Amino acid sequence: MTALRAVLFGITIVTLVTGLATPRVASGGSIKGAVVLKGAAPELRKLAVTIDQYVCGKEKNAEDLLLSPQGGIRNAVVWLDKPPAGMTAEALPAVTAMDQRECMFAPRVVVVAAGGRIDFLNSDRLLHNLHSTPNANPPFNRTQPKGRTIAITFAQPEIIRVTCDLHSWMRGWVVVAPHSFYALTNTEGQFSLRGVPAGRYTLRAWQERLGTISQDIVVGDPEPTTVTLEMPAR
Repeated sequence: MTALRAVLFGITIVTLVTGLATPRVASGGSIKGAVVLKGAAPELRKLAVTIDQYVCGKEKNAEDLLLSPQGGIRNAVVWLDKPPAGMTAEALPAVTAMDQRECMFAPRVVVVAAGGRIDFLNSDRLLHNLHSTPNANPPFNRTQPKGRTIAITFAQPEIIRVTCDLHSWMRGWVVVAPHSFYALTNTEGQFSLRGVPAGRYTLRAWQERLGTISQDIVVGDPEPTTVTLEMPAR
């Protein structure tokens, strides 16, 4: 075997082995749709502010169910229940951030890959406190003065509520995703999941006030599959 043939043979072997070991990025179809409220929209709730009004104001919108004029649900999380084996979508961020501004978590819901990190910020000119008691990840309860960043890594998939003991109305949510086929709805309740191979799937959606629903769908290739997920009002 000549030296050139030996080199080419080695490259071929490495390529084959690498291809077997590395998950492939999914190609083909996609899912586009919206999460909407089914039933009458509840009245908007106001939360009284009894402390630190010079920063927090006198009242806050509850923000546990934000709707567009057409009934689209903001901050719902949508995912494939069982993604195609050996395939990955566009990677979720390994590092993301959640701020505290005017005594509210912003954004209210973040999605991070399992093993990823969230940098919790405090942009308010007062003291906050990060408190959570997850089931699968270590709990945390840490005071946070203005300007300090607290970085927390979440190794295990689950949905985690984050609160502030000093300001009882504050709520935030961390969704730790076990795979990359996850999406967060926008202000209109819309979402998309790209690179989903053709096939049958179960699509699930979660919202902090309405809970979790599921719906079976069939994805074609290459045309987008359009779906509307209806979450019953509570």
